[in-house]
Amino acid sequence: MRYLIIGAGAVGGAIGARLAEAGQDVVLVARGRQYEALRERGLRFEAPDGARVHRPPVADGPDALGTLRADDVLVLCVKTQDSTAALAAWGAAPVEGGGTAAARLPLVCAQNGVESERLALRTFQRVYAMCVWLPATFVEPGVVSAGGTPLTGILHLGRYPAGSDGTARAIGVDLERGGRLAAPVVDDVMRWKYAKLLSNLANAVEAVSGVLTGEESIALFRRARAEGEAVLDAAGIAYTSQEEEKKTRADRIRFEPFDGSPRGGGSTWQSLDRGAGSVEVDYLNGEIGLLGRLHGVPTPVNDVLQEHANDAARHGRPPGATPIAELVAAVDARIRMP
Repeated sequence: MRYLIIGAGAVGGAIGARLAEAGQDVVLVARGRQYEALRERGLRFEAPDGARVHRPPVADGPDALGTLRADDVLVLCVKTQDSTAALAAWGAAPVEGGGTAAARLPLVCAQNGVESERLALRTFQRVYAMCVWLPATFVEPGVVSAGGTPLTGILHLGRYPAGSDGTARAIGVDLERGGRLAAPVVDDVMRWKYAKLLSNLANAVEAVSGVLTGEESIALFRRARAEGEAVLDAAGIAYTSQEEEKKTRADRIRFEPFDGSPRGGGSTWQSLDRGAGSVEVDYLNGEIGLLGRLHGVPTPVNDVLQEHANDAARHGRPPGATPIAELVAAVDARIRMP
């Protein structure tokens, strides 16, 4: 199979690099400065086991590849706010032997949140969900680092909305071939993704007020998570427990700084740091807000976090610009509103 990594940024770049190291056929898909850097210099992938430069084929969209192969696997790694455009572009791509990508090819949503799978299933007939535990950083155009060790990442994979099949198992085998990724194939992959959604509620806190190191920021995240759990429970949505997640990770993946630099934030923090202009909180904290309104559960903590993160992106503020005390005060004021 050939893997088309659509959105070869931090996570996409890390997955693509590990696949390439294992001898898999990979195409990196990117835009703008990242596309230019990958085309000119290749992908420099930095990890605790060393730094390597990979030079797989690079594309800026489906037109650059022409007719897709019948054994292509589309791995969607863009932020959820960019999914609709990516799905439209790639879904219409022709495939050798007839038909389109949406009709014939498997699409793996290797993204935070739980919305992209629903978006994809409107047009793609073979949709797979992936729960991504893979700490990675977009260092600069053409350079990606991943500090997880001994595994770079754990990628639970399954058919969407549920189940598994031979394609999922074949993808899992390819991902694990190099020994640096674990890819358990499960029938209940969305249970893992909803649990990851709860963890990702921290993204807005660290993006707005800095990496979660102090008691106030950790306490605010716990409030957001408790709100999220209440919403999922009200909606009857299953999610893995923190104990099950911890048992699965065990000592298989831990963060290990390897270049002397302090650990930065997650994907939302990195989006603000790059001045991306948009963040994915509408599909993280906003997902909790949506479900809360559907099921009659107030979500003031996540509503405020979503609003502040979006405001920071719109105004180009760097990550951590708002003192945590100010953010907590905004949450408390919202709770007191009639």
